[in-house]
Amino acid sequence: MIKDSTVQFLPAPEIKAWQEARLKEELAYLEAHSPFYQAMFRREGIDPRTIRHIEDLQRVPVTTKEDLQLHNEAFLCVPREEVIDYVTTSGTLGDPVTFALTESDLARLAYNEYLSFSTAGITRNDIMQLMTTIDRRFMAGLAYFMGARELGCGVIRVGNGIPELQWDTIKRIRPSFCMVVPSFLNKLIAYAEHNGIDYNHSSLKKAVCIGESLRNTDFTLNTLGRQITDKWPELKLYTTYASTEMQSSFTECDYGCGGHLQPDLIIVELLDEQNQPVKDGEPGEVTITTLGVRGMPLLRFKTGDLCMAYTEPCRCGRHTMRLSPVIGRKGQMIKYKGTTIFPPALFDILDNVSYVENYIVELSNNESDKDQVTVRVGLKHEADFDVVKELKDRFRAKIRVAPDIVVDTVERVRAMNFPAMSRKCVKFVDLRKEN
Repeated sequence: MIKDSTVQFLPAPEIKAWQEARLKEELAYLEAHSPFYQAMFRREGIDPRTIRHIEDLQRVPVTTKEDLQLHNEAFLCVPREEVIDYVTTSGTLGDPVTFALTESDLARLAYNEYLSFSTAGITRNDIMQLMTTIDRRFMAGLAYFMGARELGCGVIRVGNGIPELQWDTIKRIRPSFCMVVPSFLNKLIAYAEHNGIDYNHSSLKKAVCIGESLRNTDFTLNTLGRQITDKWPELKLYTTYASTEMQSSFTECDYGCGGHLQPDLIIVELLDEQNQPVKDGEPGEVTITTLGVRGMPLLRFKTGDLCMAYTEPCRCGRHTMRLSPVIGRKGQMIKYKGTTIFPPALFDILDNVSYVENYIVELSNNESDKDQVTVRVGLKHEADFDVVKELKDRFRAKIRVAPDIVVDTVERVRAMNFPAMSRKCVKFVDLRKEN
């Protein structure tokens, strides 16, 4: 891996040339070490040495999650004794996939988070409260810890949940920023208000948020983002988007207009259904080629996430591609009564309902084998009005169609949100026979 944090500030043509030089090295590495890509190159008659420019990648077939699931071992490029850490994907769109990391991959992961924190304006003078798990085969929690060490800032490994412990830690150690799933910030606010804690004058000034979107595609705050900032205006929110497969992240700068690509770690294409590049500002599937990964590098891997890319220079001085918030996941597209919907659109509506405590969206097949959408909600209190009708009216006003509504207990919905083997809150369940 070649570390060069200045590349992101170069003019776009120079960034491209720098990446293309690294791409040649990556292709040579895959040709020499990857059983999966060796077989692909032979099968497709591809000479990797003829792939000189990013545009040439279009001659290479894409890699999919199914490839990783069916041929997991074939992606490993090093002997087992060189593997230092094993992680798995979350399994959002299928069975979890195992990834093996070498010592250099862990160093790359730390460097990635160093860049991520630096993009959000965090320095070695800060202290991070880690409000995510670092165990359970979770790559991100480990990455945040190592990235903070790379940056030189302090770390408090509190883990997820337990608002009382979080606030006790904030009082005792006075961290300046946190890594957190943003909906948990609402629980921190609720606990603080119930217990007389003046959270707007606490030491926390920044929150780097994972796992849930805070913005619409025009970069304005969505419902969840507004809920947090309306209550806690002294807390600056940054979103970061990543996946286990890419071993890299896209983090917002102070201007909040998309997650910045780290060009020395990853090449990104946004592709349509025919695997052709889309134009700037058009939705496409995020497709990545890793740079510098040695354990299990990936070439043209389709993540399943739909985003838009923006390439004009940012006011922060970076000239890198920026990604919009995730519009949805390709495998979670819903076609319902003539309307195409992604789960985040449903979440944004439900997050804005004051009487809903929790919810889960279930997608299944109806009698005609069409998509059927059911929303199960737990209520904060018993309502004196028709909850089902009121919620359906809200959905029709926003997305033109209304899913089935089932009022359930808060406890039952919570159990569905947090199944035993899940590392994150589950808000969407796909029960369709064929996805």
